[in-house]
Amino acid sequence: MIAFLTGRVAARGAGSAVIDVGGVGMSVQCTPSALTRLHVGEAGTVATSLVVREDSLTLFGFADDDEKHLFERLQTASGVGPRLALAMLSVLDPDTLRHAVATEDTAALTRVPGIGKKGAQRIVLELRGKLDTPVLTDGTLPSAPVSGAGPNGAWRTQVVSGLVNLGWSGKDAEAAAAAVAPQAEETTDVAVLLRSALRTLSRA
Repeated sequence: MIAFLTGRVAARGAGSAVIDVGGVGMSVQCTPSALTRLHVGEAGTVATSLVVREDSLTLFGFADDDEKHLFERLQTASGVGPRLALAMLSVLDPDTLRHAVATEDTAALTRVPGIGKKGAQRIVLELRGKLDTPVLTDGTLPSAPVSGAGPNGAWRTQVVSGLVNLGWSGKDAEAAAAAVAPQAEETTDVAVLLRSALRTLSRA
Protein backbone atom coordinates (compact mmCIF):
# COMPACT_ATOMS: atom_id res chain seq x y z
CA MET A 1 0.00 0.00 0.00
CA ILE A 2 1.40 3.39 -1.03
CA ALA A 3 -0.18 5.89 1.37
CA PHE A 4 1.45 9.04 0.02
CA LEU A 5 4.20 10.34 -2.25
CA THR A 6 6.64 13.16 -1.59
CA GLY A 7 9.14 14.37 -4.14
CA ARG A 8 9.94 16.86 -6.87
CA VAL A 9 7.14 17.43 -9.36
CA ALA A 10 8.66 16.46 -12.72
CA ALA A 11 5.57 17.09 -14.83
CA ARG A 12 1.94 18.09 -14.53
CA GLY A 13 -0.76 17.39 -17.09
CA ALA A 14 -4.49 17.94 -17.42
CA GLY A 15 -5.47 15.27 -14.90
CA SER A 16 -2.21 13.79 -13.70
CA ALA A 17 1.28 14.53 -12.45
CA VAL A 18 4.65 12.80 -12.36
CA ILE A 19 6.48 12.96 -9.04
CA ASP A 20 10.18 12.11 -8.85
CA VAL A 21 10.60 9.91 -5.78
CA GLY A 22 14.22 8.91 -5.29
CA GLY A 23 14.91 9.00 -9.02
CA VAL A 24 11.76 7.08 -9.96
CA GLY A 25 9.01 8.95 -11.79
CA MET A 26 5.65 8.02 -10.28
CA SER A 27 2.63 8.84 -12.47
CA VAL A 28 -0.42 9.83 -10.43
CA GLN A 29 -4.00 10.52 -11.57
CA CYS A 30 -5.05 13.51 -9.46
CA THR A 31 -8.11 15.40 -8.30
CA PRO A 32 -8.20 19.09 -9.29
CA SER A 33 -7.50 20.18 -5.71
CA ALA A 34 -4.40 17.99 -5.61
CA LEU A 35 -3.16 19.31 -8.96
CA THR A 36 -3.47 22.94 -7.89
CA ARG A 37 -0.97 22.26 -5.09
CA LEU A 38 1.64 20.71 -7.38
CA HIS A 39 4.11 22.93 -9.23
CA VAL A 40 6.69 21.63 -11.69
CA GLY A 41 10.22 21.81 -10.29
CA GLU A 42 9.05 22.14 -6.70
CA ALA A 43 8.60 19.55 -3.94
CA GLY A 44 5.09 18.24 -3.54
CA THR A 45 3.13 15.70 -1.53
CA VAL A 46 -0.06 13.85 -2.40
CA ALA A 47 -2.05 11.29 -0.46
CA THR A 48 -2.44 8.24 -2.70
CA SER A 49 -4.62 5.21 -3.29
CA LEU A 50 -3.36 2.30 -5.37
CA VAL A 51 -5.92 0.58 -7.60
CA VAL A 52 -4.85 -2.88 -8.72
CA ARG A 53 -6.30 -4.41 -11.86
CA GLU A 54 -5.38 -7.56 -13.74
CA ASP A 55 -3.54 -5.57 -16.38
CA SER A 56 -2.59 -2.37 -14.55
CA LEU A 57 -1.52 -0.64 -11.36
CA THR A 58 -2.85 2.91 -11.08
CA LEU A 59 -2.02 5.49 -8.45
CA PHE A 60 -4.65 8.11 -7.66
CA GLY A 61 -3.58 11.27 -5.86
CA PHE A 62 -5.43 13.57 -3.48
CA ALA A 63 -4.96 16.86 -1.69
CA ASP A 64 -5.35 15.18 1.70
CA ASP A 65 -6.38 11.97 3.45
CA ASP A 66 -10.00 13.13 3.62
CA GLU A 67 -10.29 13.14 -0.18
CA LYS A 68 -8.49 9.82 -0.35
CA HIS A 69 -10.73 8.07 2.18
CA LEU A 70 -13.86 9.42 0.50
CA PHE A 71 -12.58 8.22 -2.89
CA GLU A 72 -12.15 4.71 -1.49
CA ARG A 73 -15.52 4.73 0.30
CA LEU A 74 -17.37 5.89 -2.82
CA GLN A 75 -16.19 2.77 -4.63
CA THR A 76 -18.09 0.54 -2.21
CA ALA A 77 -21.29 1.63 -3.99
CA SER A 78 -22.45 -0.51 -6.91
CA GLY A 79 -21.38 0.84 -10.28
CA VAL A 80 -18.85 3.32 -8.87
CA GLY A 81 -15.31 2.59 -10.03
CA PRO A 82 -12.17 4.66 -9.52
CA ARG A 83 -12.74 6.82 -12.61
CA LEU A 84 -16.27 7.78 -11.61
CA ALA A 85 -15.22 8.34 -7.99
CA LEU A 86 -12.49 10.69 -9.23
CA ALA A 87 -14.99 12.47 -11.47
CA MET A 88 -17.29 12.96 -8.46
CA LEU A 89 -14.44 14.60 -6.54
CA SER A 90 -13.67 16.75 -9.58
CA VAL A 91 -17.15 18.29 -9.52
CA LEU A 92 -18.09 18.23 -5.82
CA ASP A 93 -15.79 18.85 -2.88
CA PRO A 94 -15.77 16.19 -0.11
CA ASP A 95 -18.10 17.98 2.32
CA THR A 96 -20.62 18.82 -0.41
CA LEU A 97 -20.54 15.22 -1.58
CA ARG A 98 -21.19 13.95 1.94
CA HIS A 99 -23.98 16.47 2.36
CA ALA A 100 -25.63 15.35 -0.88
CA VAL A 101 -25.65 11.72 0.28
CA ALA A 102 -26.74 12.54 3.83
CA THR A 103 -29.68 14.68 2.66
CA GLU A 104 -30.55 12.41 -0.29
CA ASP A 105 -29.86 15.27 -2.69
CA THR A 106 -29.79 13.23 -5.90
CA ALA A 107 -29.93 16.41 -7.99
CA ALA A 108 -26.47 17.36 -6.72
CA LEU A 109 -25.09 13.93 -7.57
CA THR A 110 -26.48 14.00 -11.11
CA ARG A 111 -24.38 17.11 -11.72
CA VAL A 112 -21.51 14.66 -12.17
CA PRO A 113 -21.30 13.44 -15.78
CA GLY A 114 -21.90 9.70 -15.80
CA ILE A 115 -24.38 9.68 -12.92
CA GLY A 116 -28.08 9.55 -13.84
CA LYS A 117 -31.10 9.74 -11.57
CA LYS A 118 -31.21 6.00 -10.86
CA GLY A 119 -27.46 5.88 -10.27
CA ALA A 120 -27.71 8.78 -7.82
CA GLN A 121 -30.54 7.06 -5.96
CA ARG A 122 -28.49 3.87 -5.71
CA ILE A 123 -25.46 5.76 -4.40
CA VAL A 124 -27.58 7.46 -1.74
CA LEU A 125 -29.20 4.17 -0.74
CA GLU A 126 -25.90 2.32 -0.43
CA LEU A 127 -23.77 5.07 1.13
CA ARG A 128 -26.24 6.89 3.39
CA GLY A 129 -24.94 6.71 6.95
CA LYS A 130 -21.58 5.33 5.83
CA LEU A 131 -19.85 8.67 5.20
CA ASP A 132 -18.56 11.01 7.89
CA THR A 133 -20.70 14.02 8.78
CA PRO A 134 -19.74 17.00 6.60
CA VAL A 135 -18.35 19.97 8.52
CA LEU A 136 -17.12 23.22 7.01
CA THR A 137 -14.09 25.13 8.27
CA ASP A 138 -16.30 27.42 10.37
CA GLY A 139 -17.83 24.40 12.12
CA THR A 140 -21.19 24.55 10.35
CA LEU A 141 -22.86 22.10 8.00
CA PRO A 142 -23.12 23.12 4.35
CA SER A 143 -26.68 24.31 3.69
CA ALA A 144 -26.71 23.72 -0.06
CA PRO A 145 -24.72 21.94 -2.76
CA VAL A 146 -21.59 23.77 -3.83
CA SER A 147 -20.54 23.61 -7.45
CA GLY A 148 -16.82 23.71 -6.86
CA ALA A 149 -16.51 27.21 -8.27
CA GLY A 150 -13.51 29.18 -7.22
CA PRO A 151 -11.43 32.14 -8.33
CA ASN A 152 -11.43 33.10 -12.00
CA GLY A 153 -9.53 30.45 -13.93
CA ALA A 154 -9.86 27.79 -11.23
CA TRP A 155 -12.83 26.34 -13.10
CA ARG A 156 -10.60 25.49 -16.07
CA THR A 157 -8.35 23.17 -14.03
CA GLN A 158 -11.40 21.35 -12.63
CA VAL A 159 -13.14 21.04 -16.00
CA VAL A 160 -10.04 19.75 -17.77
CA SER A 161 -9.27 17.34 -14.94
CA GLY A 162 -12.87 16.13 -14.90
CA LEU A 163 -12.83 15.44 -18.65
CA VAL A 164 -9.53 13.59 -18.45
CA ASN A 165 -10.86 11.51 -15.56
CA LEU A 166 -13.81 10.60 -17.77
CA GLY A 167 -11.46 9.28 -20.44
CA TRP A 168 -10.83 12.21 -22.81
CA SER A 169 -7.30 13.09 -23.87
CA GLY A 170 -5.59 16.11 -22.34
CA LYS A 171 -5.55 17.83 -25.74
CA ASP A 172 -9.30 17.34 -26.28
CA ALA A 173 -10.04 18.39 -22.70
CA GLU A 174 -8.05 21.62 -23.07
CA ALA A 175 -9.81 22.39 -26.36
CA ALA A 176 -13.24 21.80 -24.83
CA ALA A 177 -12.38 24.03 -21.85
CA ALA A 178 -11.28 26.77 -24.23
CA ALA A 179 -14.58 26.41 -26.12
CA VAL A 180 -16.65 27.05 -22.99
CA ALA A 181 -14.46 29.89 -21.71
CA PRO A 182 -16.94 32.57 -22.90
CA GLN A 183 -19.65 30.86 -20.82
CA ALA A 184 -17.35 31.11 -17.77
CA GLU A 185 -17.78 34.89 -17.89
CA GLU A 186 -21.39 34.33 -16.83
CA THR A 187 -20.92 31.37 -14.45
CA THR A 188 -18.04 29.54 -12.81
CA ASP A 189 -20.28 26.63 -11.85
CA VAL A 190 -17.96 23.71 -12.61
CA ALA A 191 -20.78 21.22 -13.13
CA VAL A 192 -22.47 23.46 -15.71
CA LEU A 193 -19.21 24.15 -17.54
CA LEU A 194 -18.25 20.47 -17.47
CA ARG A 195 -21.53 19.46 -19.07
CA SER A 196 -21.12 22.16 -21.73
CA ALA A 197 -17.61 20.90 -22.44
CA LEU A 198 -18.94 17.36 -22.79
CA ARG A 199 -21.56 18.56 -25.29
CA THR A 200 -18.79 20.30 -27.23
CA LEU A 201 -16.79 17.07 -27.37
CA SER A 202 -19.80 14.98 -28.39
CA ARG A 203 -20.44 17.31 -31.35
CA ALA A 204 -16.81 17.25 -32.48
